[in-house]
Amino acid sequence: MYRTPKVAVVQDLSGLGRCSLSVILPVLSVMGAQCCPLPTAVLSAHTAFPIPEETAFQDLTDNMEQTLRHWTALRTSFDAIYSGFLGSLRQIDVLRHLIQQFRRRETLVLIDPVMGDHGRVYRTYTPEMCREMARLAAEADLITPNLTEAALLLGEPFDRIPTSQAGIEAWLRRLSLDGKRSVVITGVSLAPKALGAGCLDNRSGKIHFAMARQEPGQFFGTGDLFAAVLLGSLLRGETLSESTANAVDFIQKTVSQTLAAGTPVLEGVQFEPLLRELL
Repeated sequence: MYRTPKVAVVQDLSGLGRCSLSVILPVLSVMGAQCCPLPTAVLSAHTAFPIPEETAFQDLTDNMEQTLRHWTALRTSFDAIYSGFLGSLRQIDVLRHLIQQFRRRETLVLIDPVMGDHGRVYRTYTPEMCREMARLAAEADLITPNLTEAALLLGEPFDRIPTSQAGIEAWLRRLSLDGKRSVVITGVSLAPKALGAGCLDNRSGKIHFAMARQEPGQFFGTGDLFAAVLLGSLLRGETLSESTANAVDFIQKTVSQTLAAGTPVLEGVQFEPLLRELL
């Protein structure tokens, strides 16, 4: 009899804009997993929307700590722990406690070290937070950095981000910490008009690349969507290379769907009509 995997998801929730929990919850659900949110914050809209001074923002760090105490008292357990954007050093510490308290031998810990993109660190991330994120990511079974975040984790300058397959493979091996964790680097392009990801499976030591047609434009929330599909595939028993290919393919399709529909970029990718493909 099938048992639904239970996933603790540490992410924020935005009222407007398809990102974080608003995309992760439906994706994991349709892929057969139970999403147990541990919200870091609630926002009226993600931070790229105009009129930022009007954004409603509620920090939930105190609630996170109380939730962990309650989960501990309930003696619950998780098949996976998945984290994304964290807003403070204290929240990084809360996630560390979550991993230490609830990790079992079979628990998959996926950390998406959300710190920056396009060669820039997010303005809310201090150098100390980046260092602590790197320390936290060392405890993961799987990390999913983009190229900017990979450079931050490796202490490499952004102008030395590799563009060749050999260079990406070298970074994947370094990020695996001598095979202690698996790695997926997103935003990889090995040919004109192609975009995808490279992965290293620490069980086999093998490296694979998954590419799809590159669509024009940049869309918010695709990193969260990618990691959710990746995790959902892994929990269904698919290999890391298969799961990476699934995620790359799904992102390309959702971006293409969004462009065809003319959906505003700020609203994120229109993934809802394609959820059936994840069943």
